Amino acid sequence: MKVQPISGRRVRRGALPALLLGAVLTLVSGCSGDDKGGDDKAADGPSQAVVTIAPKDGATDVATSGALKVTAQQGTLTSVKVADGKGNVVDGKIAGGGASWEPTGHLGASTKYTVDAIAKDKKGRTSAKHATFTTLTPENTFVGYFTPEDGSTVGVGMPVSLNFSRGITDPKAVMRAITVTAEPAVEVKGHWFGNDRLDFRPEHYWKPGTKVTLQMNLNGVQGREGVYGTQNKTVHFTIGRSQVSTVDAATHQMSVERDGKPLKTVPISAGAPGHSTYNGQMVISEKYEVTRMDGRTVGFGGEYDIPDVPHAMRLSSSGTFLHGNYWSGESTFGSENVSHGCVGLYDERGGGDPSTPAAWFFNNSLIGDVVVVKNSKDKTIDPDNGLNGWNMPWADWVKDPA
Repeated sequence: MKVQPISGRRVRRGALPALLLGAVLTLVSGCSGDDKGGDDKAADGPSQAVVTIAPKDGATDVATSGALKVTAQQGTLTSVKVADGKGNVVDGKIAGGGASWEPTGHLGASTKYTVDAIAKDKKGRTSAKHATFTTLTPENTFVGYFTPEDGSTVGVGMPVSLNFSRGITDPKAVMRAITVTAEPAVEVKGHWFGNDRLDFRPEHYWKPGTKVTLQMNLNGVQGREGVYGTQNKTVHFTIGRSQVSTVDAATHQMSVERDGKPLKTVPISAGAPGHSTYNGQMVISEKYEVTRMDGRTVGFGGEYDIPDVPHAMRLSSSGTFLHGNYWSGESTFGSENVSHGCVGLYDERGGGDPSTPAAWFFNNSLIGDVVVVKNSKDKTIDPDNGLNGWNMPWADWVKDPA
């Protein structure tokens, strides 16, 4: 192009670009700061912290306990997040002043997890690590069958009882995965009966109106070698009014108290000599409007087989019931003990008459209500015979399962 003369002088070709370049260089040096600041930035460099995740990225068939750990070298962990594909976060804690992180519980089985961890070195520079892994799929599993039912209203004596489909050899691992809480709050403790049953209760009967929650986080728990739980389940139930009935085998009477006040006295017949009724605190665990009672099912051979037994309420797993009795004369009740260990109340066959003592008691009872038997010639019932853990002292109940 042609260059036009300025102020009567001709500017040499290429002079203007040189001037502009000088101005640009002047602006750049003005924004760069002094020499000292530039040296610091160059010295920053990458973080020296090294994050390690075990198991390694992409691992499969990972154990649900003991395998996951995040560590930091030449630095400290500031954040660790572990989550499954649904966004459920795994609880854990940083230990050793930021040197390591481990989960506080177990992982689920057959689950893919994502791990994101951040650490910083002594100069505050951060380093991050990302990994994924998948836990094992167990070949052998167990479940816990629970009572009471979700959404039910039960009596003040109702424990939470779990029966496992396989014998448990690591009771502590299973107990860590199960919680029972109450509102209003009260201390609730678990106790093992053998290796396949775990019951929970407070020290004293529940208070009426208490809301109880059972949480089972058993998925991935190794209950015994090679056998894993599969359940994540939440159960809610409510404690109804208080009803405690006391059977006096000597006087042949049952006094019923509702919320601490006398409600009614009912004549009864308890176990005959040689077949006396257990003493102790018993909890109603099942109710049947009509059932059949066959002595062969409870070790009495062919001594009896009675159809159409009305208003039957189970008090023990060994066969103790409180039930209606139509085959003994009405005068028996309140005067004699004639049963094979059950507590009988006068009734009619099939239970069609709602005015009988047995019908009244059945209709006014909840599963979880307490029936106390005293002055019988028998022993106190074993705590694991039915839902009858109240017969075990609290100090024994809370002993370590190991």
